Amino acid sequence: MPTFTPNSRRSLLRIAAVLGAALTVGLASAQTPRTIRLLVGFPPGGGTDAIARLLADKLKDELGATVVVENRPGAGGQIAAQALKAAAPDGSTLFLTHDHSISILPQVVKNPGFDPARDFVPVAGFATFVNAFAVSAGTPAKTFPEYVQWVKTAGGGKGAVGIPAPASTLEFLVKLLGQKYQIDLVSMPYRGSAPMMADMLGNQIAAGSGSIPDFIENHKAGKVRVVGVLGTRRQAAMPDVPTFDEMGLKGFEDLPYYGVYAPTGTPEKFITDFSNALAKVVAQPAVREHLTAMGLTVEHMPPAAFAARQQAYTNAWTRIIKDSGFVAQ
Repeated sequence: MPTFTPNSRRSLLRIAAVLGAALTVGLASAQTPRTIRLLVGFPPGGGTDAIARLLADKLKDELGATVVVENRPGAGGQIAAQALKAAAPDGSTLFLTHDHSISILPQVVKNPGFDPARDFVPVAGFATFVNAFAVSAGTPAKTFPEYVQWVKTAGGGKGAVGIPAPASTLEFLVKLLGQKYQIDLVSMPYRGSAPMMADMLGNQIAAGSGSIPDFIENHKAGKVRVVGVLGTRRQAAMPDVPTFDEMGLKGFEDLPYYGVYAPTGTPEKFITDFSNALAKVVAQPAVREHLTAMGLTVEHMPPAAFAARQQAYTNAWTRIIKDSGFVAQ
């Protein structure tokens, strides 16, 4: 049997401490994958894609990992959401999205292929925003009332309005606008805001509705004209555009959100680390300025606060959808 002297015992304790520290570091680093896929449910070139790429570029420095944006367009984010559900819950796959994929799709699609409450965990929210109504440059209207009058005269009371996805909040908005102003407005769904914007820029469609990030750059360039925004306050990015609340359209006060989700079962430490990293990124003056210029109100929401924000918005739209008589397809 070997004999242990005090010196040898101290040596063994030092070795054990070093090994323990190494194991702890190894386990901690294992919680942040070397490559993280950031799923986006819309095509390249749209507002959500631009936001994801901006944040991914900054997150890689905070996380010490490669963050790759992966576009999975189609069905208003449904395909990307299904991909997140199928992903391993190890932090290697996340989903950056806005309200439609999480709060609206499960209410308007009978079998979306995922259940946010069961399959996803909120990681962090980073902004709220408002939706807007815009007209193409080929449309003579400079304001929303002028657009309504133009539809009544030139269009015989009928008008088509592009939307980035079917059965979205924007489809309900178009329907309510038509009812309020006694015109026949028909939603024209696209596979994301980028193809909708291409048709608006080509004057293939006279009007479109989407988020401010979808329109902001072309609005500033005079290629489209945003004539109304939702919410109760005018937006800093376009202060001259009135709200629909000012024009008498109530019921759209609850603001949509942007955030990041992970598959259920993802380690809590990774979720906390990613949320903290995202908080640091959106606090950077250049990032905050960029997102604000895109029409977002930057607001980091840690997991619990983000979950509460999502639920409040979902509840508000549950009432609107139910009152509209819409039947899930």
